[in-house]
Amino acid sequence: MKVHQVDIDTALHSLGSHAEGLSEAEAQRRLSEYGPNAVERIAGEPLWLGFARQFTHFFALILWLAAALAFFAELPNPGQGMATLGWAIIGVILVNGVFSFWQEYRASRALEALARLLPQQIEAVRGGMVRLIPAEQVVPGDILLLDEGDDVPADCRLIEAIGLRVNNATVTGESLPMARDSTPSSQEEALHADNVLLAGTAVVAGHGRAVVYATGARTEFGRIAHLTQTAREPLSPLQRQINHLSRLLAGIAMALGVVFFVVGESVGLPFWDNLLFAIGLIVAFVPEGLLPTVTLSLAIATQRMAAKNALVRHLPAVESLGAATVICTDKTGTLTQNRMSVVAIATAEGALAPERLRNDAQLAGEWQPLLAVARYCHALERSRGEWLGDPMEIALVQLAEAAPRRPEAGPRLGELPFDTTRKRMSTHYITADGPVLYTKGAPEMVLPLCTHAYRPAGAVPLDEPLRQALQAAETAMTARGLRVLALATRTLPTEGYEPLEQGLTFVGLIGLEDPPRPEVPAAIARCRAAGIRVIMITGDHPHTAEAIARAIGLIHGPRPTMITGERLRRLSDTQLQLALDAEEILFARAGADQKLRIVAALRQKGEVVAVTGDGVNDAPALKKAHVGIAMGRTGTDVAKEAADIILLDDNFASIVAAVEEGRAVFDNIRKFLTYILTSNVAEALPYLAFALFHIPLPLTVIQILAVDLGTDMLPALALGAEQPEPGVMQRPPRPPEERLATRAVLMRASLFLGPLQGAAALALFFWVLAAGGWHYGAPVDAALYRSGTTATLATIVVMQIVNGLLCRSPLHSVATLGLLGNRLLLGAIGVEALLIVAIVYTAIGQLVFGTAPLPGWVWVATLPFAISFLGLEELRKWLRRRVGVAE
Repeated sequence: MKVHQVDIDTALHSLGSHAEGLSEAEAQRRLSEYGPNAVERIAGEPLWLGFARQFTHFFALILWLAAALAFFAELPNPGQGMATLGWAIIGVILVNGVFSFWQEYRASRALEALARLLPQQIEAVRGGMVRLIPAEQVVPGDILLLDEGDDVPADCRLIEAIGLRVNNATVTGESLPMARDSTPSSQEEALHADNVLLAGTAVVAGHGRAVVYATGARTEFGRIAHLTQTAREPLSPLQRQINHLSRLLAGIAMALGVVFFVVGESVGLPFWDNLLFAIGLIVAFVPEGLLPTVTLSLAIATQRMAAKNALVRHLPAVESLGAATVICTDKTGTLTQNRMSVVAIATAEGALAPERLRNDAQLAGEWQPLLAVARYCHALERSRGEWLGDPMEIALVQLAEAAPRRPEAGPRLGELPFDTTRKRMSTHYITADGPVLYTKGAPEMVLPLCTHAYRPAGAVPLDEPLRQALQAAETAMTARGLRVLALATRTLPTEGYEPLEQGLTFVGLIGLEDPPRPEVPAAIARCRAAGIRVIMITGDHPHTAEAIARAIGLIHGPRPTMITGERLRRLSDTQLQLALDAEEILFARAGADQKLRIVAALRQKGEVVAVTGDGVNDAPALKKAHVGIAMGRTGTDVAKEAADIILLDDNFASIVAAVEEGRAVFDNIRKFLTYILTSNVAEALPYLAFALFHIPLPLTVIQILAVDLGTDMLPALALGAEQPEPGVMQRPPRPPEERLATRAVLMRASLFLGPLQGAAALALFFWVLAAGGWHYGAPVDAALYRSGTTATLATIVVMQIVNGLLCRSPLHSVATLGLLGNRLLLGAIGVEALLIVAIVYTAIGQLVFGTAPLPGWVWVATLPFAISFLGLEELRKWLRRRVGVAE
């Protein structure tokens, strides 16, 4: 037996209660049995454990190992700078760990927002007396007194309701106030019953009594809270790729270290020198700047997104949005302006343009009855000069108030409130012509009560031909996606009693529209060009959903797949997944609670899903999606806390702008990788030549570290601030399984740019040695050797300055991008140049890094190599653009 399906007496009996409420003793007993009426708190991870976890993930472990190896290498050869390297790596770990922990700590506050929605105290009947009790002490069987403005503390079954209307938006997602009554409901689920009040909702009109049947975690609100806490946030595509890249680079670094150690042993290098270099090589190939670059890229993207009204709460969501293949979006306020307006009027004399009513005083005078219903038949409240309440009613009042001649009425005598059975409302006013009834509602519920139709020349009987004409007008409005209301009026008798809503005079059909945002069609077109599907999920009528979808260019075909909430409930998970294969699909009359199922089905299909939401019951779907997007203006605190991104303007176009920034993040991390791997290969080649050809070692370990943790660091980080490339929104989303380090990226860095750099460095090394009188096979003087390794180091840095400009795009020319497009990179290159000058020409630089001052001709000699490097890479890009191959 379901409490909402039975009569009041049976409902009270089933809950062990009665009209006088529970006794105090019984209420205390039930409180001890059922527990407090509070949001369930699931034991979460201790803060200290969450903090420690930031320093134990795979990439952090690699950096810890690199630091340990650096400290170990310092033992046999103190003063070589390896200990300094170790401390620098630890600093990188700490900075990134603290930042990541802070982001997760902020996300853990969703439960506090849930708790704030429940009222603190409530009126309850206990032992026949009305008492004010804490909301946490409400128990099943309690009789609650609820009035306008009250928040509902528990799930209740109404036993008395007078003009009661509730705002269920926080739980069910319904944007309009809903009428409630105490009669038994035929609905299967209590969530949809008209005699049920849900915890976390608010009474906006009327008053009533209700018996509590569920508290705390057993309420619909509590179930949502439980889902919000237990739903695990999936790893973002970027997090998965970073994990994979960490393993790849760690494997490469270890393999190179072992191989070169074996090679060194085979050619007879001293054991400790050989081990030191192998460790240095391993440390050098671990990209210590990867995590700072990722963080910087995400942070800069969040700043740019904030300027476009998208506030990012969780940094990985930036890139996840860039990888999105599907965006599930609400309609009202996101695709539309959330501002109803009257756009069509049909009367017994035919169509009537709303603009004429607003501007033509004579016409407004002729249609005073229509304007009177529009102005006075509502349940709105006025605060600080603004109307508050149902947007449709506001639109009607604004139409009447904009007319040159406004209808006037005296005091309101009464109201027959809207309810879902009658689908209409009426108000009773005193006017100059006596008492008048104003009625509005669904045409199918108002027209049958009308016997006449108003015309300025006089009312006429509402005969069958006229009814058919009005029904045709209604059908035409509905086909346009308009919401249609019928307006009627009646002069009431001054004496006697008879039913009010009868013998009405029809005055007009009103078509209302929530117009699309003007920028949305272009945003939808950008999504289409970018290969992103947009799926509308709305609670509106299918005709309205389809009309808006066509207006914004979301659908073009004659028969899109339309799935209503009722049909969705009948579909199995497999059927839903198959339905989602449709090229054009819309969800109408869908509850916000059904979003979670749609998101789960899309994820099962391998899509990267972004979803919008604003209600409490949207929170699980927002967490389930790869990217949850909450509405900043209309969204509840719970939705905002569960989301990754908050739209400050509730505008779909802002999502599309954010997608562009997200795509740039992934691209920029690839640019960083290309830049770093190029210098790593260039550093490895001199050692390979040393081992294979028995030449003096062209580059020392400390000089390698000077590049990796010195000159390279800032330019690499600055590449993370690169603007989105031209055409980034004209390509499809990258496949979720696509790696950061693709074959093209690795080949470009390891087989093209890196070898070119390494060859140039070796050429300058031999050039300097030859200029000093050295020939192959002869021992080299210590001073000359220092000059040679310094030339190698300087050449790599000069080539990396050029490489920083080249890595701004894998396809577009430096000339196309311009030199001022990334001012951070220019500043970083300036610092890089100052660092190499300091390393080469200052006493402390020469002491720490084993360098010698270079004559000017060496710097000049690097220029042909740098220019050739630039020219060859520009040629490669040109060829790639010509054949149309993406990186």
